[in-house]
Amino acid sequence: MSMGSIRRTVMTCAALAVLASCGNEGSDQAESPFTIAARTVGEAVAARRAAKQEPATPPKSPAEMAAEALRVNPAPLIMVGFESLGRTQIMAMTGQNGATRTYMTPSEEALIIRNGMLVGTRGLGNDLSVAEPGTESLIRSGRSGSATRVMRYYSGDGLERPLSFDCNTGPGPKPGVTVENCEGHGVSFQNSFMVQGGQIPVSRQWVGPALGYVTIQTLRP
Repeated sequence: MSMGSIRRTVMTCAALAVLASCGNEGSDQAESPFTIAARTVGEAVAARRAAKQEPATPPKSPAEMAAEALRVNPAPLIMVGFESLGRTQIMAMTGQNGATRTYMTPSEEALIIRNGMLVGTRGLGNDLSVAEPGTESLIRSGRSGSATRVMRYYSGDGLERPLSFDCNTGPGPKPGVTVENCEGHGVSFQNSFMVQGGQIPVSRQWVGPALGYVTIQTLRP
């Protein structure tokens, strides 16, 4: 039956139902066949319309996102999980200056990374202007020790405001993982780095008080 035919049938049955209800007003008789017919046809129309609505596309899993990005983008790629924002992004390298690379999303949110070490962010709000991790050599060599980490943030007046943290490094809970524990200014945080041959293919690093932690995984070096 076509939609036009269904609509005409509904209108006809509805009109008949009204007439039937007028004739039976005040009676104790069962529901009119016309009323039943109108309701049945109306339910059929609703079911047909609902069937035409396509189901919502489920969001891609991180593995699916990574596979698609590797297929369509030949550039170096990283997968970044923003824990405080509850989302995962694939970022492609858009620039390089020596060992420092800029990775960016299509919406121009960017991470600046030096051989796996996060040293800045752009376009995320409350951005980290630059990080100066005095612990970097300790982390890359997997050694225990202490050093100062300086994190510079953009303030409302556009100037950089440095925050200095006292940090110590040591072996993590799993082989090949080095942790960096830092504290200062009433804040404490722990970074984790999986180090392979002096490189850092997987890490969890603290961006700042507002953005919290990001996990970074190299998809294509």
